[in-house]
Amino acid sequence: MYTALLQSMNRLHPRAWDFIQLMRLDRPIGIYLLLWPTLGAVWIAADGQPSLKHLLIFTGGVILMRSAGCVINDFADRNFDGHVSRTRQRPLATGRIRTREAWTLFAVLVALSFGLVLLTDPTTVALSFGALAVASLYPFMKRYTHLPQLVLGAAYSWGILMAFSAATGSLPLEAWLLYLANLTWTVGYDTYYAMTDREDDLRIGVKSTAILFGAADRAIILALQGLSLGLLLLVGARLEFGLSFHLGLLAAALCFAWEFAATHRREPQACFRAFLHNHWAGLAVLAGLVLDYAL
Repeated sequence: MYTALLQSMNRLHPRAWDFIQLMRLDRPIGIYLLLWPTLGAVWIAADGQPSLKHLLIFTGGVILMRSAGCVINDFADRNFDGHVSRTRQRPLATGRIRTREAWTLFAVLVALSFGLVLLTDPTTVALSFGALAVASLYPFMKRYTHLPQLVLGAAYSWGILMAFSAATGSLPLEAWLLYLANLTWTVGYDTYYAMTDREDDLRIGVKSTAILFGAADRAIILALQGLSLGLLLLVGARLEFGLSFHLGLLAAALCFAWEFAATHRREPQACFRAFLHNHWAGLAVLAGLVLDYAL
């Protein structure tokens, strides 16, 4: 169904596919990785009974802001992507999309996302400016620090705080524990992603946690994933979650173990598959959470 929708969009205009690729709508993994923890926060903040309004707002916001993030990322990397084998065919790198067109698309996506946020409350609207600032800052961090993945983690976790603000008007301890759990998980899986490009990044002078961690990369990723699960266990204990939630965490732990084993040779494609595989870990946690409330 999703593929059919993209094909329909592509038929609307001869250049539509270039913009679909720029927004990475043809590769929805980033939407999944952002959506599962955000929906989990929506569920917890509403005590298992989220409103349809909030589900639609945050799902739409995830899609729009992830798309906007991809646009600003490709703008920032337009002079680098042509030198990296995995990214050299991106629309901005090849000139199929002009810089002004990318900025226009970014503005439209942000405006649409802000329109959704305006349907919430003033505190959540105020928080949205922080989300935009961090998301816009991330693509440029790889020039100055080996920790751009930490900034991405902050950006990918911001929706959790906004979900609690929208549902409860406050940011309780559980919101911050979920924020930290998602931040550590994001740094872990995005390090797998960075390991895919490590050799190219070293050659062109781009920084990442994959370079910073060096030979300890897989061990540190596993530790970050373990810390994420530990923080989720703490949330579960505070909210008295039951068997389903903990089975979801167990499934996520098995996903992390598979990723660790699959990347023992650090082959770029294996690292990329490990990055993609984190989607299943996030979905397992969300499914366990939703089922726990349902039961």
